[in-house]
Amino acid sequence: MQYRTFYNEILTEHNLHPEHKHPLIEPTASQRGVNPSCGDDVTLQLKLSEDGVIEDGSFIGDGCAISQASADMMLNLVIGKTTEEAVKLKDVFMKMIKGKVSEEELEMLEEASSLQDISHMPARVKCAVLGWRTLEQILQNRDGGEVSTEQE
Repeated sequence: MQYRTFYNEILTEHNLHPEHKHPLIEPTASQRGVNPSCGDDVTLQLKLSEDGVIEDGSFIGDGCAISQASADMMLNLVIGKTTEEAVKLKDVFMKMIKGKVSEEELEMLEEASSLQDISHMPARVKCAVLGWRTLEQILQNRDGGEVSTEQE
């Protein structure tokens, strides 16, 4: 029960007071992610250095508490990291959502690990992974575009 309270507190805090929900001035990469099944719509904006460091990031858009909080937590983790480190964190998050993460990997996710129980809520998985899938696409294709969770 204590874990559920921890989950609710973190989710509520990131949803009501997201640190990274604002337009980014002069992003070097931008990608839109959409979850048509529930209406989540997130545009991720990053400032990437020439040597592959995520110097800054933000997101704009609307959606459920899980999609918005997950995007905010993700940005907390990846800002200041190299793109390779960000991809590794994305991979660990996806393993967690599939219920296949080790305790050591879970610690890497910091507050984002509070979303671990989403793996037991299939209808909410697409909400939790939207920002992460958008990050994956922005790092693979810096030309921008749109990501849909319907691909899964």
